[in-house]
Amino acid sequence: MWRLLKRLPVLRDPSHRRFLKQMPVVRQLKRAVRKTRRAYYRRFGHLWLRRALAASSRKRIVIGAWSRYDSGWIPTQREFLDLLDPAGWERCFRPNSVDAILAEHVWEHVTETDGLAAARTCFRYLKPGGYLRVAVPDGLLPDEAYIDLVKADPGSSPRAHGPDGNSANHKALYTYRSLRELFERAGFRVTLYEYFDEAGTFHCRQWDREAGTIWRSKRFDPRDRHGTLASVHPGSLDDYLAYSSIILDAVKEPAPLPRLPDAANLPAHWSGGRVAEGTGLLNRHRG
Repeated sequence: MWRLLKRLPVLRDPSHRRFLKQMPVVRQLKRAVRKTRRAYYRRFGHLWLRRALAASSRKRIVIGAWSRYDSGWIPTQREFLDLLDPAGWERCFRPNSVDAILAEHVWEHVTETDGLAAARTCFRYLKPGGYLRVAVPDGLLPDEAYIDLVKADPGSSPRAHGPDGNSANHKALYTYRSLRELFERAGFRVTLYEYFDEAGTFHCRQWDREAGTIWRSKRFDPRDRHGTLASVHPGSLDDYLAYSSIILDAVKEPAPLPRLPDAANLPAHWSGGRVAEGTGLLNRHRG
């Protein structure tokens, strides 16, 4: 509904939308709708998810994004699929059954310890060869205002960081190194696509949109239409973040095939008995 309203001429200006969101009646209405929606998700969400999985030929899951997702992906919410609740995953999935998982700006909302546990949960349920595409705020983006908005600051007041209180809701701020190491510890092979390094240099590799769209990215964020590196910080969850995120794919590698022993390293009774016997039978068959 909000996405449709934003198409109205008066609401195309982000400053008008921010003003509207801060009106008391609008804030109370949003809280009531959110409370009702969460109660519905808690009661019926897992049933909806099971039906969606049964109707889909590929199990591609979006974590924490109900209203914005690509065709062919199944959206979920924390109320019925929580990264920190393994029992909820066990209720909906079998191990090694999920093709792909997409999580855009989710991992910063849990501590690094819980983030590692969540990564291991995803690893357990992904198929061999499946992948987890992740985006988080970039802790090395060279902009103090940006860092102040996205840093982990749970003791701060939500009003100190705009109407959505981003820092107050964040529990971790990653760099490309710390995020890559977290997923490697969970067993994944990691490929980085977008990130800033310690020198403030932005790195960007082409990534396949068909494998999952990251909207807060250099490629798709509408505030980067002209290719500039400037950040935009209006102060709302919809608009505060400029294009830049750390983006990576964490791939669950297929298990290696068992290695057969070398004939030279076989036990003596094998080489003198069964192997020789088998060779004789083969030679008689050829003759």
